[in-house]
Amino acid sequence: MAITEDTSHEELVRIGRQARAAADVLRTMTRGPKDAALLDIAKRLRDAKEHLQAVNREDLKASRAKGLSEHMLDRLELTDGRIETMCAGLEQVAMLEDPVGDIVKQTVRPNGLRISQVRQPVGVVGIIYESRPNVTADAAALCLKSGNAVILRGGSEAIHSNTAIADIFVQGAVAEGIPEHAIQILRTTDRAAVGEMLKQDQFIDVIIPRGGRSLIERIYDESTIPIIAHLDGVCHTYVHDAADLAMAESVCLNAKLQRPSVCNAMETMLVDAAIAEPFLKSIEPKFAKAACELRGCERTQRLIKCNEATDEDWVTEYNDKILSIKVVDTLDEAIEHINHFGSHHSDAIVTENYTAAERFLDQIDSAAVYVNASTYFTDGFEFGLGAEMGISTSKLHCRGPMALEGLTCLKWVVRGTGQIRT
Repeated sequence: MAITEDTSHEELVRIGRQARAAADVLRTMTRGPKDAALLDIAKRLRDAKEHLQAVNREDLKASRAKGLSEHMLDRLELTDGRIETMCAGLEQVAMLEDPVGDIVKQTVRPNGLRISQVRQPVGVVGIIYESRPNVTADAAALCLKSGNAVILRGGSEAIHSNTAIADIFVQGAVAEGIPEHAIQILRTTDRAAVGEMLKQDQFIDVIIPRGGRSLIERIYDESTIPIIAHLDGVCHTYVHDAADLAMAESVCLNAKLQRPSVCNAMETMLVDAAIAEPFLKSIEPKFAKAACELRGCERTQRLIKCNEATDEDWVTEYNDKILSIKVVDTLDEAIEHINHFGSHHSDAIVTENYTAAERFLDQIDSAAVYVNASTYFTDGFEFGLGAEMGISTSKLHCRGPMALEGLTCLKWVVRGTGQIRT
């Protein structure tokens, strides 16, 4: 279907009403047709690889003309590997247990009432996101499997890529008996569509935003719908004085350089003073070779060549080849720095000291905490969830990679034999 600029209230109401009707059907469907649809869609996406890359090149060309940064262009590009990962994610989601209908807890009361808590779909999910076309596939797949209808609103920079992926989803879903409007995408680049979407609380049950701070702030300001936020990724790696320094180098280089544009990339590296000199002098040339700008505290600047880090650097998500470095004296100082300046996304310690590792895990208040591994692993696919709606930094309802269970809520089911309350 063609791109449209219809952002009227009436159009959003029509889309919302269609989504609600589809959700009412989808919530009672068994896993058979849902899994079949996901497998069919994965095959269709593979078969359409050349088409997807052609429309993606249109988005890349337009984005370059608008002056988008290289890291944003990287997030936008659909490479062979990313398309294959997208398809593999759908197949993995199809293999996972369907959470709908799971009995979480059940009990029998003294009066004979049998009370249970059962998982059910949220209903209609609205997701507003930027840049990465694979989010279209991940979100649609997870919503389909968990019995939710979804309304997708991607960024203008990926409009052709997103609509092409969504169209393939609809074709594959309908072929397996899924309601046509279970997956819908707003086919417009007009920002007014976001405002209209955020007012559809009579149809949409939850809004999940993925993007920069300005987008998230706008959604908080305008939404009449509950929000599960997927915000900043100011991630840290702390190299402890008992670290294996070769391991620490490997972990830190991967966390920063493997894909600097993503939210689970390391933005600040903390280094214990006891090993700071040999470690920093060894790793600095490797960052320099990768053209990664280093910004360090005063003690770091005395050890290696780097720019001065300001207070703003400690709270900045660069999404680029820029890294802040701070030398700390103790584990306590590292923990205090991370909890104060971090975004509570993903943080790691590299150490061979069991006690230090366990204290770090207990005291760091983040969605994902690591010992001797890269923060780049914080991802629904890598965690065995098949895909993710995003990585929630909220604490209510869902925290960390949000996948199938995060897209369900609990319903109390009470079975009696004529009991009355007196």
